[in-house]
Amino acid sequence: MAAQASEQSLVLSTRQLIGPLIAIIVGMFMVILDTTAVNVALPVFVDDFHRSLTVVQWTITGYALAQAAVIPLAGWMSDQFGAKRIFIISLVLFTLGSVLCAVATTAEQLILFRVLQGLGGGMVMPIAFAMTFRMSPPEKAGSIMGMMGIPILLAPALGPMLAGYLVDYVSWHWIFYINVPVGIIGLVLCVWQLPNLPKSASTGLDKWGIVLGPLAFAGLSYGISEGGAGWTTDKTIIGLAVGAVALGAFIAVELTRKGQPLLELRVFRSMLFTRGIIIQWVLQFAMFGIIFLIPYFMQRIMGMSAFHAGMWSLPQALAAALFMPFGGRLYDRIGARPLVIAGMVLVATGAYLISRITPDQSAWAFFIPRALLGMGMGLSFLPLNTFLIQSAPANLVSRVTSLTSATQQVVTSFAVAGLTTIVVSRTNHHVAEGLKPMPDAIAKAFHDTYLMLAALAVVALVLGLTIRKPKGSPTSAEQEFAAKESMMG
Repeated sequence: MAAQASEQSLVLSTRQLIGPLIAIIVGMFMVILDTTAVNVALPVFVDDFHRSLTVVQWTITGYALAQAAVIPLAGWMSDQFGAKRIFIISLVLFTLGSVLCAVATTAEQLILFRVLQGLGGGMVMPIAFAMTFRMSPPEKAGSIMGMMGIPILLAPALGPMLAGYLVDYVSWHWIFYINVPVGIIGLVLCVWQLPNLPKSASTGLDKWGIVLGPLAFAGLSYGISEGGAGWTTDKTIIGLAVGAVALGAFIAVELTRKGQPLLELRVFRSMLFTRGIIIQWVLQFAMFGIIFLIPYFMQRIMGMSAFHAGMWSLPQALAAALFMPFGGRLYDRIGARPLVIAGMVLVATGAYLISRITPDQSAWAFFIPRALLGMGMGLSFLPLNTFLIQSAPANLVSRVTSLTSATQQVVTSFAVAGLTTIVVSRTNHHVAEGLKPMPDAIAKAFHDTYLMLAALAVVALVLGLTIRKPKGSPTSAEQEFAAKESMMG
């Protein structure tokens, strides 16, 4: 059995890897599935808890921020206590958080328990990729790492559909209850099949970074979300002020720390890297913003069921899955710039087309725009991650994935909080113009927001014109591992 492997064993044969890979994939699939599932349930949370979208969006924002807080700790925790042990603890936390989410009776309880879920789920992804990479034979690392793409591609497509079915025909509580049997199976497989990989020498823990980073990002997200009620309110000003001060202190601490920082900010000295990661942030903001907004628009304004709305995530997910392999292969031939430009053109076009959809149209109006979004993501996302690794200074390459993964979660939280604020403020604006709140004002507010996301994609397109192929690069195995790890955090 793989679990009987020597403590010093590092590389397993392909046959020995089957059991550990199944255990790892089960854990990953559960976490990724839940990341996209909750989007479909937001309208139900609004009704059941009698709270506004501004409040219940924190079920997603809090989850993303919790993941961002622990992703950079994954390496240190694995070095300190062992990758297998931390992976199992992470699954336990995620499963426990799922049970608590299912029994939540208020929006505040659900948000708190979603944070607990995020603290567990955040470390699952980086540790899963790290363990798989360390166990794989070097000559087969690429193909084995490719297998890890299965849950990454399938779970986001299945999550909204499964959640929609459960919301419509069972209860929203089962979005979380369903994780319990999967979590138990995953835990049994991990205890039974995962080897005890040798620990690495552990560096000192960045205590100030752990405190200041989450405080900065949570404060900014809170301030942005409260902006819908007014940018001069006490809550908005306090949130933004606390977040800005904490962010400044966090940057200062990370740049001056002598030991290993929580996030390696010195990579931003590379202008190629900086331009690349800004493009990645814009893409993440636009893509997750659309994924977050469309189910709410479909259910609240077009009158669709949750399951029907969830089904319409398929065109985007399948198109991304179809085009992602092409993006990876073409990168080696033509580099990142043509793929990023093509991807941003597709994303901008898709977002613009969505901004023209009216509540009285058929759901089929979303088919081509969402397929275009998926194609754009598939073409550009993996090449962009590989580009970031290649453009980072050679001595900092190993720290890039933690930075990109954590900041992707932060950008996700900003997207949810920011776009909720924009929808609320634009709705109020259109009501003041004389439109009826439902459906006219809110429909127009969604159109404004989609149009803004299309403009963001155009900004990323312009930035994409400025990137060029880096002079040096790490090994191809390191590129593939780091790019795929970075893709999901």
